[in-house]
Amino acid sequence: MEERPHLRRRAVALGYDRAASAAPKVVATGAGPIAERIIELARQHGVPIREDRDLVQLLGKLDLSEMIPAELYPVIAEVFAFVYRMNLERKGSPSG
Repeated sequence: MEERPHLRRRAVALGYDRAASAAPKVVATGAGPIAERIIELARQHGVPIREDRDLVQLLGKLDLSEMIPAELYPVIAEVFAFVYRMNLERKGSPSG
């Protein structure tokens, strides 16, 4: 059975280097097997994962290395706050 594109898993990875860029950038994007690999690599490297279909759809339209547009800053700020909280929780855990 053929996989319907609108039901395929999608993933977008963001990166932010304050010294090199004024805003976060898209560092990886993909659907299906590529999305699964992005997610797998994130898990292997302890990168927090947040699921948000609407945001992935918006970010998936950007090119690799493209900076996040200013109109998405409030949503991206929420993502980075989520990552910050996850990192704090991980550091506070006995295994972190």
